[in-house]
Order: sequence, then C-alpha cells, then structure tokens
Amino acid sequence: MNKKAAMEMSVGTIVTIVLLMAVLVMGIFLVQKIFKSATGAVDAVDQEVQSEITKLFAEEGAALAVYPTSRQITLKKGDDPKGFAFSVKNVDDANTIKFGYTTTANDQDTSFAKCGSTFTKAKAESYLLGGAGSFTLGGGNALDLPRLVKFDVPETAPPCTIIYELTIRKAGEDWKTVDIFVTIG
Repeated sequence: MNKKAAMEMSVGTIVTIVLLMAVLVMGIFLVQKIFKSATGAVDAVDQEVQSEITKLFAEEGAALAVYPTSRQITLKKGDDPKGFAFSVKNVDDANTIKFGYTTTANDQDTSFAKCGSTFTKAKAESYLLGGAGSFTLGGGNALDLPRLVKFDVPETAPPCTIIYELTIRKAGEDWKTVDIFVTIG
C-alpha cells in the first residue's frame, strides 16, 4: 500500500512540474510578445512625428515646426517623461549656420501663481529633459531627426499649467520664440 501511495505522489509531482513549466514558458512567450509590440509602437510614434514635421515644412514653408502643432501637452505626475518635438530649417540657401535652442519656464505669466506660492521658475525648469542644445545646418537643410524636449514630472508636482518658452537662436541671436503649454494633472 505504501509503494502505491508513493508512486501516485511521484506521478502527481511530475505532472505538477510539467504543468508549471508549460505555464512558465507561455508566460515568458507572452512577455516577449508584449515587449516586442511596445517597441513597435514607439517606432511608429517616432515615424509619425517625423512625417508630421516634414509635412509642416512642405505645406507651410515654415522655418520652424513644432509637434504637437497645438503646442499643448498634458502630463500626469510620476508618469514616463513626455514632451514635444521641433525641427528647424535653414532657409538661407548659401550659408551654413549654427543654431541653438533653450527651453525656459515663463515666470512672467500669471498662471505661474496657480502652481502655488512656493513654486519657482527653478522648480519648473527642473522638470526639463533636453531643454537646451545646439546644431549646425547647411543652406536649405532641415534637421534629419527632430529634437525632443521632455518633461519628467515628479509625484510632488502641483496640478497646474506652466508656460515654457522655446527660444531658437540663429548665429547667436534670438530668432524664433514659441510658447509651449504644459498642464500637469
């Protein structure tokens, strides 16, 4: 009787191990599929942003294109960094020109006060990722890849709207300024 019980227990254990291994393999397979589809989604978004910026240059003949075109961004506290993309076209056909850009919080606007009395310009600018840089463009050329400016909003951020100014410098002088409205929810 003991031998029969031992045999049934070992068969039950083997069946359990086989089933658990099958579940583990299926779980690994599903996780791999999820990561692969997420990577594809990021690539699709990147291609969409690039095509929209290219379309803006072609349709409007503009020297500066910002995406999203509404220049309004809604962010959630503690979420992954999100932001906007921009591209510049050197409309001077003959010369290679050095461009620079800076993104700063506009503390002159009254909406800044809605973020709380202790909220400062330095605090708003601490949310920026990639808010400044420079690049050189040949005559008639545009950026191959749009520049990204992202916002990393911590959980402690107050819910409010902050206006940021994107300033583009051409050959060391201010050239274009665009307001970006960032709403933290």
